[in-house]
Amino acid sequence: MLDDRAKLLLKTLVERYIAEGQPVGSRTLSRASGLDLSPATIRNVMSDLEGLGLIASPHTSAGRIPTARGYRLFVDTMLTAQREQFSTASLAPDQPQKVIANAANLLSNLSQFVGVVMAPRRASVFRQIEFLRLSDRRLLVIIVSPDGDVQNRVIFPEADYSQSQLVEASNYINTHYAGLSIEQVRDRLQSEVEQLRGEIAALMQAAVQVSSEVLTEAQDEVVIAGERNLLAVTDFSSDMSHLRRAFELFEQKAQLMRLLDVSSQAEGVRIFIGGESQVVPFDDLSIVSANYEVDGQVVGTLGVIGPTRMPYERMIQIVDITSKLVTNALSHRK
Repeated sequence: MLDDRAKLLLKTLVERYIAEGQPVGSRTLSRASGLDLSPATIRNVMSDLEGLGLIASPHTSAGRIPTARGYRLFVDTMLTAQREQFSTASLAPDQPQKVIANAANLLSNLSQFVGVVMAPRRASVFRQIEFLRLSDRRLLVIIVSPDGDVQNRVIFPEADYSQSQLVEASNYINTHYAGLSIEQVRDRLQSEVEQLRGEIAALMQAAVQVSSEVLTEAQDEVVIAGERNLLAVTDFSSDMSHLRRAFELFEQKAQLMRLLDVSSQAEGVRIFIGGESQVVPFDDLSIVSANYEVDGQVVGTLGVIGPTRMPYERMIQIVDITSKLVTNALSHRK
């Protein structure tokens, strides 16, 4: 356990390093901490902190910098967040895709880092399905979700259908199955297929298959904004390999999905610091994230990705505010 003196010196060191980006020496710590300690005493405490793996000494420098473990202790026990007044325009209720895109841009603009938002997890339910004949054995399936989102898919059925048959099939499906989940529709279809007319049964099976594909694809959407902001971050611009690895992460959206999915399993704002675990694969990146809801149900995750040397207090507030704005916009959408 750290005593109060060691905690204060570690807190001061982390805050100075976040603010200035330079290794912090004992003289700087002595002035900034307000403690009446000799440089020798401070050096001894610094040595103890280094022995605990909380700070490290970069080569060619007499100063120290925080390690991932040091950042974690600082974030968990030493943050003294002071509420800032952000001039944030509210996110207007709109189509989910537009709300998500606006939220990613808002996160990026406020943080000056990278904003990421995982699209809402959608219940696998359709409100309406329509079929449109394009040509022989070529149909357009139009799927409308409960929130009004529209997806189209072209299918190639084995049989040819007239437009009147397609209208009859869509009317039957929408009357008897709308509002059910795809899984419920699939279960009912298995038991009812013998009672359905051939063309309706075939179109039902095609609709279920296409709906499953559309809704599965929709789960994988991650909206990213502000990648170019990292070009202005000294920690990255001074080392192109760091920058390249960060951009590779943004291109590999599956990995981003895993990162956001981990943070969706907890309440409140979560902070993942690079280098402390396998959650964030790069030592120089941190993620501050939070869930957002629709009508009281958690449906997605959003956050800010930036350097480990980020102002965590400010990022926590930005992410918390944005999650509330997204929740409000999606829950009150007309």
